[in-house]
Amino acid sequence: MARLPITKTPKAYVGGNFIRSESGRAYPLYDKDGSFICNIPQCARKDTRNAVVAAAKAGKNWAARTSYNRGQILYRLGEMMEARSGELAQAVALIGDLPIALAGKEVATAVDCVIYYAGWTDKYEQVLGNTNPVSGPFFNFSITEPLGVVGVIAADQPSLLSLISQVIPIICSGNSVVALASSANAYPAILLGEMLATSDLPGGVLNILTGFRHEVLETFASHEHLRGLDLCLNYDEQRIAETLAAESVKRIRIHSSKDGRFLFNEESQSLYAIRNFLEFKTTWHPIGA
Repeated sequence: MARLPITKTPKAYVGGNFIRSESGRAYPLYDKDGSFICNIPQCARKDTRNAVVAAAKAGKNWAARTSYNRGQILYRLGEMMEARSGELAQAVALIGDLPIALAGKEVATAVDCVIYYAGWTDKYEQVLGNTNPVSGPFFNFSITEPLGVVGVIAADQPSLLSLISQVIPIICSGNSVVALASSANAYPAILLGEMLATSDLPGGVLNILTGFRHEVLETFASHEHLRGLDLCLNYDEQRIAETLAAESVKRIRIHSSKDGRFLFNEESQSLYAIRNFLEFKTTWHPIGA
């Protein structure tokens, strides 16, 4: 008797746990040959709100850790991705016409991105912070603080690199993230969630949802506990996000949903990607006190 293959049951990764969508809905994922791979959880508004609660709960502890420790944890995540780079490349090349060699390049670039920002965790403060000259017997310091919970919507392609390039510079400074993975190919994000579950990153710091942008975009943009947004959207979606985000005065950064080639360039990795989701606090202190 022929053996029936056991298909994978992917789940979203929220609060350090693997969850099905609150509604129980899922959508099928097929490979480039049209063969069924698995059912992807179709998360919606309730799942997004639950993920924000988990991110807010984990964010205080994550922000309180030393910058050096955050760097160690992110470096460990890069190690884990490197060890499973072949599996990640197969997941990236699962759909579309992407050759496995280019998928491997995307994975390698994503790993390099993690290591790059892991190295910045204990250095960005010295570059972005400042001792300000003032006219008087005072010290005046500008220091950085994390923004809080940030919402991320990744581009459809490149599915893994877009997600990594958006979330890692945000969490390296002490923020927590609720991210929606690529709708076209969420499988690399599913594997990333499995790595996060066994990494040193505390549960809830990075929450990965799967589903469709049109179902969660309004919740992302209007949720008052999301302090910032980093979104890959088309023009019509951008107008919706900007209008709703203005009501709660969110910090918002929008990328074109079609411009993923830039992420492969070294210029896409920048200290300013960290600065985009930081607040600056100025402190005055009398000299000699």
